[in-house]
Amino acid sequence: MNIGQKIRNAREDMDLLQSDMAKLIPMNQSNYSKIERCLQEPNIEQLRRICQILKLDPRYLLELGEFEAITSEDMKLLEDTKRFIREHCTN
Repeated sequence: MNIGQKIRNAREDMDLLQSDMAKLIPMNQSNYSKIERCLQEPNIEQLRRICQILKLDPRYLLELGEFEAITSEDMKLLEDTKRFIREHCTN
């Protein structure tokens, strides 16, 4: 199953329309549809929002099984570190 199919299945499981997802990300519905059809790759921010909205682990979407040792605590630390850098290390 490719990334677009995984996203589509999760969206449908949550009874969301493509237009709902596009508004929540935010992006236009046409481009969101292209992500589900694997005609366009999401950028990192879009991927982050898709995972948040659909409650998906990015490792599942990206098939990063070799990184299974990364825990949710590790991911939280990474997110906190990135947020700290954005807030305190401006150019």
